[in-house]
Amino acid sequence: MAWRQGLAYGQDLRDRVLAARDAGQSVRAVAERFFVSPSYVAKADRRRRRTGERQARRGSGRPPAKIVAHLAALTERVAAQPDATLAELRGWLLAECGVAVGLVTVWRALKRLGVTLKKANPGGRTGPP
Repeated sequence: MAWRQGLAYGQDLRDRVLAARDAGQSVRAVAERFFVSPSYVAKADRRRRRTGERQARRGSGRPPAKIVAHLAALTERVAAQPDATLAELRGWLLAECGVAVGLVTVWRALKRLGVTLKKANPGGRTGPP
């Protein structure tokens, strides 16, 4: 099973991991057996003991709170300067709005707004090399 960043493990694997813990296997033994991290096993087991939850929780799907207040300004900025790069927009957010965010946060905010940025043609080439 390959690790997929940001995605929950399947319910079948989660059930097998918890059943192995119920059978008395150690956290490390379960992790090695199912090719997951020991911290995943411990956290899944702890959450089940505390709350009874066996399913993975869904992500919030919300943009980070620090950029929410500036989404309208970001949209206007992109409309005024459609060729701006993510790095330029990030710098603008810091300089004009006082918001320090990563490039991925800017990209996700633009995606949420339905705004797309296209790469400039590097080197001014018009066709294949």
